[in-house]
Amino acid sequence: MDSICKFSIGQIIHHLRFDYRGVIIDIDSNFQGSEAWYREMAISKPPRDKPWYHVLVDQSNLVTYVAEGNLEEETPGNPIEHPLVKKYFNGFEKGFYQLNFS
Repeated sequence: MDSICKFSIGQIIHHLRFDYRGVIIDIDSNFQGSEAWYREMAISKPPRDKPWYHVLVDQSNLVTYVAEGNLEEETPGNPIEHPLVKKYFNGFEKGFYQLNFS
């Protein structure tokens, strides 16, 4: 059964375990990666049947895949710095990025 997502595309989040900020660019209602990736990368073994998020990491070139339980809402603040922000978003208002539909 699909889960209701706690976060949305364009929302700035904070990773609880690795202490970074980022912006959500896509959402999977449940884990969509490979078994090998999960065994190697998902060290805390988060649930596969809950939402997972694709995140642009602030002040880096990284794009991460993160389980919902490892994230918390970032209080509205500054935009993030990432080379792909303009590919996905066309603006930043009231703490949220606006999707680029073009």
